[in-house]
Amino acid sequence: MDKARQSIESLMDIAPKEALIRRGNAEMTVHVEDIKVGDIMIVKPGQKLAMDGTVIKGTSTLNQAAITGESVPVNKTVDDEVFAGTLNEEGLLEVKVTKRVEDTTLSKIIHLVEEAQAERAPSQAFVDKFAKYYTPAIIILALLIAVVPPLLFGGDWSEWIYQGLAVLVVGCPCALVVSTPVAVVTAIGNAAKNGVLIKGGIHLEQAGALKAIAFDKTGTLTKGIPAVTDIVTYSGNENELMTITAAIEKGSQHPLASAIIRKAEENELNFNGVTIEEFQSITGKGVKAKVNNVMYYVGSPNLFEELHQSIESDRKQKITEMQTQGKTVMVLGTEEEILSLIAVADEMRESSKEVISKLNNIGIETVMLTGDNKRTATAIGKQVGVSDIKADLLPEDKLNFIKKLRSKHQNVAMVGDGVNDAPALAASTVGVAMGGAGTDTALETADIALMSDDLSKLPYTIKLSRKALVIIKQNITFSLAIKLVALLLVMPGWLTLWIAIFADMGATLLVTLNSLRLLKVKE
Repeated sequence: MDKARQSIESLMDIAPKEALIRRGNAEMTVHVEDIKVGDIMIVKPGQKLAMDGTVIKGTSTLNQAAITGESVPVNKTVDDEVFAGTLNEEGLLEVKVTKRVEDTTLSKIIHLVEEAQAERAPSQAFVDKFAKYYTPAIIILALLIAVVPPLLFGGDWSEWIYQGLAVLVVGCPCALVVSTPVAVVTAIGNAAKNGVLIKGGIHLEQAGALKAIAFDKTGTLTKGIPAVTDIVTYSGNENELMTITAAIEKGSQHPLASAIIRKAEENELNFNGVTIEEFQSITGKGVKAKVNNVMYYVGSPNLFEELHQSIESDRKQKITEMQTQGKTVMVLGTEEEILSLIAVADEMRESSKEVISKLNNIGIETVMLTGDNKRTATAIGKQVGVSDIKADLLPEDKLNFIKKLRSKHQNVAMVGDGVNDAPALAASTVGVAMGGAGTDTALETADIALMSDDLSKLPYTIKLSRKALVIIKQNITFSLAIKLVALLLVMPGWLTLWIAIFADMGATLLVTLNSLRLLKVKE
């Protein structure tokens, strides 16, 4: 128990107990208990953050391994969220404190891990139930062994009382009772150190028995941020047309507009210097605006089919080809012609493909659930390699699909980013939330939270859970077998107190040491 507690204590020691705070014009070192929300915390290079907050000044890279398990340091700049217990590597940061010390992500993790380790696993519940009948049975058996032979068969009192005591000692269910909790506590402690929060023994055991895992697409398998993938230009200069498109899209609220603006910023195009006149939104289809007295339209291919009555076959073919790859195509043109096509797609997470193939290899069925259209879903699903794809789903459809999967497989996990997936997360046997460090909803609704947005922790979690299940079964079988062998030695009168003590204490030590092997499970 102590060994596993140490992994939590190592979490507790992560965050400093004091921080340099600026209030008004004065700078002072304040104990974390006395830091208020809204204080400005000054973090020098090489220091750890004492509180959660938002960066208001400075740029640096932070090592977030302690909270999220990410091995690579993350760049942080103004408006980025930062967590207590992370290490500031190079720059000077000023951070506005957003949470009190007891509400920081780190405190939540510690609290949840402690709760999780106290919660009973199903096999522990079985052991407790078993012990309820087993213990009185052993006491009665020991009494009968001590009393019956001398009374009825003229046996020697001292010899049979000795045998009765030996049965009492060997029958003591120590090893059996510690067989599960030690394994559970060790596994949960190991997971917490690697950036995976398992909220109880029951979830640990269920994760080991999973047959199918359903993934949300946006924000889970993909980054959830659309990016420009292709630009096809038909007339004019690509940069010039891109500048005009970005300038027009600056007035739009559409999520795809942000992808175009990001692309223009990457290419260092001066779209803010372009004068836009008569900007107008065409609901559901796009926008139009005048630049240098020319009316430009930016929107879906449907907008241009209406505008031009039809689209030239070569351009139409190119649009269809990009759409088949799961990309959304936006068109820039005038009332007379199409000038360029811009394809936008949600970028795949680097780890998705590898994770799915690992899961498929260990015999787990992988399903992708998404509210996106069928074409995009199929393109992404094929790229990632999931065994089944379900598209055009509303949150309640996801919920119903999970229920259907459960009736087929019994044990089903749902992996989502916590907010719109909450119903499906709750309906699955094991709900796994992405990026638990960022969203409270994810920490609350999920049974397992991956603290970073890193899917590669999933195969590790399943490996750890399966190993834990194997070790628990080994422990229970071994504890019961050694009792049985020792009790059988009563018949020929070979059971001595020494053998009894050795069988009892030896078994307890062996199951404990066997459980500690879970600390060795690596990613």
